[in-house]
Amino acid sequence: MAPAITLAAEAPTLSAANTGFMLICSALVMLMTPGLAFFYGGMVRVKSTLNMLMMSFISLGIVTVLWVLYGFSMAFGTDSGGVVGWNSDWVGLSGIGLTELWDGYTIPVFVFLVFQLMFAVLTPALISGALADRVKFTAWALFIALWATVVYFPVAHWVWGSGGWAFELGVIDFAGGTAVHINAGAAALGVILVIGKRIGFKKDPMRPHSLPLVMLGAALLWFGWFGFNAGSWLGNDDGVGALMFVNTQVAAAAAVLGWLAYEKIRHGAFTTLGAASGAVAGLVAITPAGGAVTPLGAIAVGAVSGVLCAMAVGLKYRFGYDDSLDVVGVHLVGGVIGSLLVGFFASGKGQSDVEGLFYGGGLDQLWKQCAGVFGVLAYSLVVSAVLALLLDKTIGMRVSDDDEVAGIDQAEHAETAYDFSGAGGGAARSTAPATADRTESKKVDA
Repeated sequence: MAPAITLAAEAPTLSAANTGFMLICSALVMLMTPGLAFFYGGMVRVKSTLNMLMMSFISLGIVTVLWVLYGFSMAFGTDSGGVVGWNSDWVGLSGIGLTELWDGYTIPVFVFLVFQLMFAVLTPALISGALADRVKFTAWALFIALWATVVYFPVAHWVWGSGGWAFELGVIDFAGGTAVHINAGAAALGVILVIGKRIGFKKDPMRPHSLPLVMLGAALLWFGWFGFNAGSWLGNDDGVGALMFVNTQVAAAAAVLGWLAYEKIRHGAFTTLGAASGAVAGLVAITPAGGAVTPLGAIAVGAVSGVLCAMAVGLKYRFGYDDSLDVVGVHLVGGVIGSLLVGFFASGKGQSDVEGLFYGGGLDQLWKQCAGVFGVLAYSLVVSAVLALLLDKTIGMRVSDDDEVAGIDQAEHAETAYDFSGAGGGAARSTAPATADRTESKKVDA
């Protein structure tokens, strides 16, 4: 039989396999937001547990609605000056056909937009860990809406949108080292510089109230990260997604070992909190780099990020900024490390033929990575601080001192995470109304 003739410019057709794969990846990325909630929720004191959970969960509500209304259009619509996109047909998603394919790919536009939606949801939730114990829930919800609109949507366009300045420059960010982690980490730093420290910072013990909850959250993040990273190739046809999957696992494992080794040398113990934090640091660092490096390169990225992020979390005590749950030390620093190491370890055999310094490519890619890193960092830091200042001067960002000391869960949500009313074993029957049973519990400041 004569061989079939294949047209060089043959238009992509719908792939059921890639579509199913991307829907699964989207669900995995969605799981990362509640996973983050558990990770952060275990790290705070008992009196702030529910508030920490809610600060992540509310992002699922707010950002989802904004993404449908205009966020997707701003991030991936027709470019305007390399800064922001817009497509009026995408406003409200009413102009998108069910079988319309994402340009150049074999998946529907709806699949791509829901995958990217989960990134948009997770990114502001990452910021919340820096603000634990002291922010009004209403102010936080309004901050998410404003920040997503003026920071995340435009930055996503810079990095991933056709025509975005970082995209056109050639900055490599496979799955969000700049757009997600540096963006969120810089925003966290900007906000905490405005709202100030927790009461008792550097004086009172503020230890995690539930390390098992932290480990559970870290495990859910690690699991969801495979969708976050491998799915960012938008298909599974040529092995790049599989390479990213492998590198995600390898870098996280190496970072756990690097963080624990530093902890043992510096503090004399291997801690569960260190293992969980090390895993997240490695996952953050490989996110921009994993499609461009080899598995050996992923080991290097993970090990370096594990050690340097472990060192970075202590900087808040030296410089006096209260990053409650080490968002700056892990996400900002880890994102910077992973993004810059692309300029050294890019092998030319993954997502592109770009080679880093260690593979004979010189400094060309490194300076591009620096431009992307510091451009996003500066913009997010400044704009986030301005947003926080505006909210603080209008509706106020912080709860009262009394509410912060007594517990933000009761003050903002009229609930507590754990019911200790029966812990004493007494037989006395409560005379409180049934509705109070759901909201009142003994206040515990762990």
